[in-house]
Amino acid sequence: MSTSSVNAHDTRLPYDLVVVGAGINGLGIARDAAARGLRTIVIDQEDICSGVSAWSGRLIHGGLRYLEHKDFALVRESLKERERLFKLAPHLVKPVPLLMPFYARNKRPSWLIRLGMIAYDVLSWDKKQPNHTILTKRAVLSRFTGMEPAGLSGSAVFIDGQVEYAERLCVELAVAAQADGADVVTHSRVDGLLRNGSRVTGVQYTDSITGERHSVHGRVVMNAAGPWIDRLLTDVGGVEAPRFIGGSKGSHIIVAPFPGAPHDVVYYESQADGRLVLVIPWMDRYLIGCTDNLYDEEPDSARAEQSEIDYLLHEVNTLVPGAKLTTGDVLYTYSGVRPLPYAPGVPEWKIPRSHIIHDHADEGVEGLFTVIGGKLTTFRQLSEDAVDLTLRSLGLKKTKTITLTSPLPGARVANYEAFSKAFISTGGVPPLSAKRLLALYGVRAADIAALANDDAGLLEVVDEKSGALAAEVVFAIDKEFARTLTDVMARRLLLAFEPGHGIEGARRIATIMGAINGWNEARIQNELDGYVEWLDHLAVPGRPAVQIPGHATSGERENGLPVVGVGLQGGRAEL
Repeated sequence: MSTSSVNAHDTRLPYDLVVVGAGINGLGIARDAAARGLRTIVIDQEDICSGVSAWSGRLIHGGLRYLEHKDFALVRESLKERERLFKLAPHLVKPVPLLMPFYARNKRPSWLIRLGMIAYDVLSWDKKQPNHTILTKRAVLSRFTGMEPAGLSGSAVFIDGQVEYAERLCVELAVAAQADGADVVTHSRVDGLLRNGSRVTGVQYTDSITGERHSVHGRVVMNAAGPWIDRLLTDVGGVEAPRFIGGSKGSHIIVAPFPGAPHDVVYYESQADGRLVLVIPWMDRYLIGCTDNLYDEEPDSARAEQSEIDYLLHEVNTLVPGAKLTTGDVLYTYSGVRPLPYAPGVPEWKIPRSHIIHDHADEGVEGLFTVIGGKLTTFRQLSEDAVDLTLRSLGLKKTKTITLTSPLPGARVANYEAFSKAFISTGGVPPLSAKRLLALYGVRAADIAALANDDAGLLEVVDEKSGALAAEVVFAIDKEFARTLTDVMARRLLLAFEPGHGIEGARRIATIMGAINGWNEARIQNELDGYVEWLDHLAVPGRPAVQIPGHATSGERENGLPVVGVGLQGGRAEL
């Protein structure tokens, strides 16, 4: 069914499971639950992947540094889940080499890193990727020519994974969940828990776009709201519970290719404090991060501070002396608040990354669970654990999850490589667009090409730099739960992270959305305002706000705008 009416679900019958939070964990839980036959709904106050899931380093990794904490179980779990994602989402999750240099000034001696590499290989004994190798100083400088040679004795090289488009991973989980019967509700803020005595029986929420209020009944409520879990429990739900989240802010900077830049991910020790820092090739640019600072403010208000930018620039310039990067070279930044367990007095980087699913029966509240912690790599295992607990709570027999072997929608083809080659040569879209569609949608690229072939107008390129097509906008609304321009720009087409943030095509995309949804001109203007406001998440301190050419913001429009109706033709909005 079309997702354009996704919030018009049937709330008369109780759901088996109500999931609050549509980040990677909430969506993974909803997908697993629906696939195991539970009547499921997932609700988010914003959009799919609009919180911390989008603000990570976008690596699918085994957690090499967790070996320092002797958390071998988490490393083994992470490595197994990494290999599984290579198989089940090959269009989104891909192996990448990481360099870990040996410097005399490191707090971690080379023998300790070598020992860690051996343990990493042993714990991933069933992987298809090669084991680590050790490069001599000469070999590593030949591979990474811009690297600081002073004090360098060599480097370890090992394989981990990268998901360039974490947002697309989340979208595909939502698509898979809906295909198995789940309802996906976005832009809807939970503002109350329903109770029957000591049992939680559902939630109340308000749709922030329509203003409508709904009550959803559920036999089990799973609080997967990430850094907002405490707010849901205490401020909204009135549940007396201990503090669960000790928020830690991580900031990244994004720069263009620079002199001496590496071709591999480089994982190295900070010279300022001994933390591990990453330089990551990402979307033809470089993602450098991240910081780790205690943060108690509203999670959505997290932004990179100048001190964090200075820290990261110092580290990359120390590693690559020829880079000479300054704040002026920073294209944009982003920050997120990790939903780590509250651990007063423990340094942020030492807080465990393993997940906890708390049963509030411990506080005398039945039917309510809260997900604490977790990481991008291990969302599937967390989801399986959460659904197992749900089945037990419902008194149902445990059934086997399909998520161990079922590919995500974009990978459901016998031979993905053969499909990719055939699509580029025969897909009927320009080569730049074809490669883009494969990278973002996998085999679902064929569905978008079919849309464009049915309506030549949808072959229009709405962003020249990336080759994004008008058909993608239609697809985002009809098949991928997009309700706002920001949904489309930031979490479906990913134009927000391209050079210029897709600004030049933003009005055209908003107009296409308006034609489909029946928006008037005032609504289109508001959507453009909303996207400009959202772009503040990517702000560099002291830099002027982004502007859309020819668009006056709401504060600049003095007398309002005329309302312009949008006609419909043949049941579909005329584009």
